[in-house]
Amino acid sequence: MTHVIEVPAPDDAASLGPLQLTVWLQTYPNAEAGVDDAWIREHRGSSATAEGIARWREFIEAAGRRPDLLFCRVVRSGTEIVGFLCGRRDEVVTLGPMYLLEQSRGHGAGGLLMEEFLAWAEGAPVHLWVTEYNDRAARFYERYGFEATGERELWRGRLPNVRMARSCTPGVERGCAPGHGGSSDT
Repeated sequence: MTHVIEVPAPDDAASLGPLQLTVWLQTYPNAEAGVDDAWIREHRGSSATAEGIARWREFIEAAGRRPDLLFCRVVRSGTEIVGFLCGRRDEVVTLGPMYLLEQSRGHGAGGLLMEEFLAWAEGAPVHLWVTEYNDRAARFYERYGFEATGERELWRGRLPNVRMARSCTPGVERGCAPGHGGSSDT
């Protein structure tokens, strides 16, 4: 399976909203947490509507105008978008959302996205949220030096998320306060 990572065009917004909903339906149902297809459609279904697609278009266009502050890349398999990773730079760099369709996981596309994102972050500290029971995603982030911080949230009163962070990369100081470099194994 060949994957190509690229900057999305505004017209790609029509694929990102429905893709986000599809990945949620593939990844997040959990009876114990009370998260089922109906709950996901209620809380994430808007991403696939005209309004949700318009929000994606706005983000893609803003990222094109301010690539120093906003990051967005899509993964294509042939002509189909099968995943994406977005982020932003504020006081710290925030990673997310990052999603890959189930059939595209485990083929290296996530690693390609992460490497491009971390290069964009230029060694700055990076934060993200991961769903507590999404063990595969948590292990993926750990391979890139992210660690759970202990901070938790219950998104929309039901979806349990855990904050993960990656400290500064040694030798790369942009965005890092003096004395706050990462560990040697980052």
